[in-house]
Amino acid sequence: MTNEKAVAEKLLQINAIKLSPQQPFTWASGWKSPIYCDNRKVLSFPFIRDFIKSEMCNVIFQKFPDADILAGVATAGIAWGAMAADQLKLPYIYVRPKPKEHGLGNQIEGFYEQSQKVVVVEDLISTGKSSLEVVEVLRKAGLEVVGMVSIFTYGFDVADKAFANASVEYRSLTNYSTLIELAIEKGIVSDTQQSTLLEWSKHPSTWGV
Repeated sequence: MTNEKAVAEKLLQINAIKLSPQQPFTWASGWKSPIYCDNRKVLSFPFIRDFIKSEMCNVIFQKFPDADILAGVATAGIAWGAMAADQLKLPYIYVRPKPKEHGLGNQIEGFYEQSQKVVVVEDLISTGKSSLEVVEVLRKAGLEVVGMVSIFTYGFDVADKAFANASVEYRSLTNYSTLIELAIEKGIVSDTQQSTLLEWSKHPSTWGV
């Protein structure tokens, strides 16, 4: 079993990923979706949490060996970034969606130095918009973003193009196509549901409208 498949299996095992083609979920963006991914659940399962953390560290170590510091994306990426930084013995910061409205007014929390090479840690990538906003904050602060790592990506074309345009290399531990392939193998979805799930991934913004 490939690493991508193993990660997808763990997420399915604890229902961190739910598939519901007949009764779609509604995302914050308003998009209708036959899948919902909640990686926060992984934090409640120690052995699976440890597995995901190790896989994330392996990717950072292999793909971004020159990283000086890790940056978690608030809120879901904070825990994963902290755990990875601890295992890799790297400094750690995290980035808020907007500057704090009291105290020091920080948007980046923690100590960093300009020109440090940073890897951003996310839990999930959909369109990539919020993730790349964090990249922009870090770049404006003088850090060099060398890449981004997430647990799961939907693999949307819009995200691939956005990351390419921003010159950001990103890696996910697993992805939508691997997940659907595994769900079919395990008999979790029928042939009809399979076609629905694959159709959604091609036109996510207009599907179900």
